[in-house]
Amino acid sequence: MLRNIRFFILSDTSFRFREVRFFKSKIIGSGAAVSVLALCALLLFNHLTNDVLGLGFSRMSVLTMENRILKLQLRELSDRMGGLQQALDNLSERGNELRLAADLRRIDDDTRAAAIGGSKLPVSNTFLSGEADEILNSTQTLIEKLSREAKLQQASYEEISRRVEYNKKFFAHMPAIKPMRGAYSINGFGMRFHPVLHVVRMHPGVDIINDVGTDVYASGDGVVMFAGHTAAGYGTVVEVSHGYGYSTLYAHLSRVLVHPGQSVNRGELIAKSGRTGLVSGPHLHYEVRRNGVKQNPVDYFFDDVEAAQYRTMLASSR
Repeated sequence: MLRNIRFFILSDTSFRFREVRFFKSKIIGSGAAVSVLALCALLLFNHLTNDVLGLGFSRMSVLTMENRILKLQLRELSDRMGGLQQALDNLSERGNELRLAADLRRIDDDTRAAAIGGSKLPVSNTFLSGEADEILNSTQTLIEKLSREAKLQQASYEEISRRVEYNKKFFAHMPAIKPMRGAYSINGFGMRFHPVLHVVRMHPGVDIINDVGTDVYASGDGVVMFAGHTAAGYGTVVEVSHGYGYSTLYAHLSRVLVHPGQSVNRGELIAKSGRTGLVSGPHLHYEVRRNGVKQNPVDYFFDDVEAAQYRTMLASSR
């Protein structure tokens, strides 16, 4: 092994040896220094020539900058989605108000939490770590929650829309106006003394008093089920089925203007009042039934709306 090297030095006057100590170490040290300088020069050249050697250092710098920008954008996106969450919360509250107006139950907090909660965890971002992974996971979770909330509200508004359409038809068919002009007693429904039989018995309707031949109108949209004379004390009657469990009966008529199976609308003229059957004077006996149970018709009257004017009012509002 070469550790020390001796040199021979010759001159005209002398001959002597010169020993160089640690020769190997000095050679290695010099080579390393030259290599470092060469590498630095190479890197400087590569940088000045925009990575002409393809070593990738510039690309790493670009990727670092892009990563920083993406983090900022994710934070901004998360903040914006937080604003969307507030908007959806407000929309949910407004939706509950509409649900009550459409005669639907509110979506309570427990139901809402069950519908939007329990979302699956976001896919693990194995290529990320630290802050970037935390930001992305938080954003993915919020997106999933907002998506479920939006679907819940969409389903709720579709239900509201269907209920509103149902209510339009339902309210049109409900007996909702007084069918004839005239006076009546608000206590006419229930147990009373019969003016002809002179006994106390149930009176399942209300008597509206007016002259024979007064116009009688349908109190709601429906189909005529019966029109004609009966053997009972009601005399000549018209019976209308309104659907949704409702039906009405108009008795003691002098004349019938409709026939069974005919469709009628609220405010449409269907008969003339009279005094047929077991009566003490001219009047209209009017009944409202719901699911077969007789109701107090007064509960369905709008005294400030005359049946004769209803169709005109309805036509002008369309």
